[in-house]
Amino acid sequence: MLEMERTEEFSVLNRAAQIEKLQTTKFDLVVIGGGVTGAGIVLDAASRGLKVALVEKNDFASGTSNKSTKLIHGGLRYLKQFEIGLVRESGSERAIVHKLAPHLVIPEKMLLPLVEGGTYGKMMTSIGLKVYDFLADVKGDDRRQMLNKQETLEKESLLNKDVILGSGLYAEYRTDDARLTIEVLKKAASFGATIINYCEMKSFNYNDDSKIKSLNCKDHNTGNTFKIKAGNYVSAAGPWVDKLRTKDHSMTNKYLHLTKGVHIVFPNGKLPVKQPLYFDVPDGRMIFAIPRGRATYVGTTDTNYSGNLDRVVATKNDAEYLLNAINGTFPDVNLSIDDIESNWAGLRPLIHEEDKDPSELSRKDELFISESGLISIAGGKLTGYRRMAHRVIEAVLKTMKSKHKKGLKKSKTEKIPLVSPSLENSHNVEIYQKELEIKLLELGILDTYHAWYLCATYGKQSDIIIDKSKTFDNKDALERLIRAELWYAIHHEMTNSLTDFFVRRTGRLYFDIPSVKKYMKLIFDDCSSYLNWGIKRIASEKENMELLLEDASTYYEKEFE
Repeated sequence: MLEMERTEEFSVLNRAAQIEKLQTTKFDLVVIGGGVTGAGIVLDAASRGLKVALVEKNDFASGTSNKSTKLIHGGLRYLKQFEIGLVRESGSERAIVHKLAPHLVIPEKMLLPLVEGGTYGKMMTSIGLKVYDFLADVKGDDRRQMLNKQETLEKESLLNKDVILGSGLYAEYRTDDARLTIEVLKKAASFGATIINYCEMKSFNYNDDSKIKSLNCKDHNTGNTFKIKAGNYVSAAGPWVDKLRTKDHSMTNKYLHLTKGVHIVFPNGKLPVKQPLYFDVPDGRMIFAIPRGRATYVGTTDTNYSGNLDRVVATKNDAEYLLNAINGTFPDVNLSIDDIESNWAGLRPLIHEEDKDPSELSRKDELFISESGLISIAGGKLTGYRRMAHRVIEAVLKTMKSKHKKGLKKSKTEKIPLVSPSLENSHNVEIYQKELEIKLLELGILDTYHAWYLCATYGKQSDIIIDKSKTFDNKDALERLIRAELWYAIHHEMTNSLTDFFVRRTGRLYFDIPSVKKYMKLIFDDCSSYLNWGIKRIASEKENMELLLEDASTYYEKEFE
């Protein structure tokens, strides 16, 4: 109960007190960037006993950490590139993160169809998946199975019967990347970390030895500026890492290579695949098709990017590339651009390597330590966030004097459940989801989708939302439920805007865009009331939400500069 009370500090309603704390405290460490990497760093630091703060210029997980393929995966394609260490680390990490949040990191079998002239032959697939299982330490029923043509078509009848030879079936884990980031941040806050969104690091201040002594920051809610002081500074800014290194005058001949990945989403009825697939496309790449709730999403593209970092969009070429891949693999679906319900486009901040195509670039992370003391972390992938955080904190500790390290604990993030109260394993998740179905039935919600959605989004925190929904007087039970979600998001998850709620806290913009349009006014009115928005803020909120809806359902001729 105490920890639940502590997480109430992670509320936008406490923003003034948090900013006061940022201005008056000398921290051991300040992290710039509120994606999953920054979140992992601040949790590792706070749980060891460091006095730590994190600032994010937009919302948490609003960059790369909301735009991935939403898999905590072992990296089968990295095996193809002989990145053995990356496969081994990814495999062990996904098992750990599944234990930390089993409702949010969900094991699923991935089907790898084998076709005539495909990337993988039957023998190489069998051997490759066996090596993959060994490196990723896959146990029991999760180990790979090789299926013949008939068994494959029983698993997925939409596949092209004329070219299918068989398939491999192997273990992967699906997640919601933004929800994972939010839960890691909430847990860090429960350990005393000071964390705030919509607070932009504008510039560095230096002492006489050219070391960073403070940050100049701007609160975007009020327009006020202030300084934050710390002993150490870490940039986990994803695609913006090089911009911060430029501000710090610490760019080297190693720099980011940004590539864009686009995913498109269909209602299940349009692309009714029965399970996740990882399939060949003619150019030699591989594409995922993953059912999730009421939708199926497909991705990803992998193209070089040099456009606007703050507005990354899908183009017609991106959509057509993925549509051709789908229609070639599932010949009976005949999908067109008009069938796509929504999309997301994001950037991968990879480390540049000469003469390599985007798909060949390593997903390894790398630390850059400047003479000013700024530690930057770049590259990496969602699956490795915890290990990346560990490496960063170890680098920070090397700079600290012995007296400052006295009493600090060793890293224990592999044992800290991300959600309290926690669900222990997949079996408990299934039981709890059934309990939610009964509770929702009592509220008048007859479908099973919303029980799945609540469980997969909030875990056992769903009980708080359901109880709160009973305090609203709307006749429609789903209206009461979404209002309770917003109340929870504001009081417990630092929701500061409509877009925070509809995109990062609930995933509705991508996976249930009709519900965004249906409940927009209801949520807008509540949000405005909770946060006391004035006329100017109301206008900007409407504009921002309309722009996001446009980008999620439009395919542009070209990228924005």
